Amino acid sequence: MESELERAINLRKTGNRKESNEILIRLVQLYPEHPSINYQCAWSFDLLGEEANAVPYYEQAIELGLPREELEGALLGLGSTYRTLGEYKQSKKVFQKAMEAFPTNRAIQTFYAMTLYNLNEHHKAMELLLKCLIDTTTDDKLLSYQKAIEFYSNKLDVTWK
Repeated sequence: MESELERAINLRKTGNRKESNEILIRLVQLYPEHPSINYQCAWSFDLLGEEANAVPYYEQAIELGLPREELEGALLGLGSTYRTLGEYKQSKKVFQKAMEAFPTNRAIQTFYAMTLYNLNEHHKAMELLLKCLIDTTTDDKLLSYQKAIEFYSNKLDVTWK
């Protein structure tokens, strides 16, 4: 099983996504209670542009109990997949759970901001993106305005006269 899982992952890395997916589908059929195999299978469907097929595998992987490192990717993948399917409320729930578990993961925060945008929560989305930007940039010009950007990040509609 481990060698086949490794083979499928290596095939994905080299661009053989369909063959990788076929192996992972077989592995899930043989080992339906294996969280990592379910996660890898979900990921393979996402890469093929078959997001709807990915959802049950992400859900199963998370429910079965993934190692922390894989859980981080699975929550991001599931939240993003729900968003691309237009299931914005589900996406928001997943991302909120992900942000609680992984509060410093900027990728999760960025994808969550996209979901907030889709839910017309533009203020919160912009605040989150501005904070991600200022916390991760190395651009000296942006950093020179760090305090101002942080201050205004949640006050975009406020005017001072």
